[in-house]
Amino acid sequence: MKTQDIGHIPDFVAHALWSYDIKKLDLRIHKNLIIKAVLDHGTKEATDWLRRTYTADEIKDVLRNTPQSAWGKKSLNFWSLVFQVGPKKDSRFN
Repeated sequence: MKTQDIGHIPDFVAHALWSYDIKKLDLRIHKNLIIKAVLDHGTKEATDWLRRTYTADEIKDVLRNTPQSAWGKKSLNFWSLVFQVGPKKDSRFN
């Protein structure tokens, strides 16, 4: 995590985390959840914030280790191209 950007989750990111109380989310502890949700459901403003808040390696790690079935297909395809990394397969038949 980029230390200069450690803080709270801005309101413009909250819609990507609609099922969570953002006041209870910690940027370090809930890093994977936040990255995945913002990549999958965030606006450009939210994804720009995400890329300022977390390193490319942290984002790639989430892309790499979250099963394909957890993603929206278009989001996964887009972010896999942007970061040049593929997701973990759900099973040996994928």
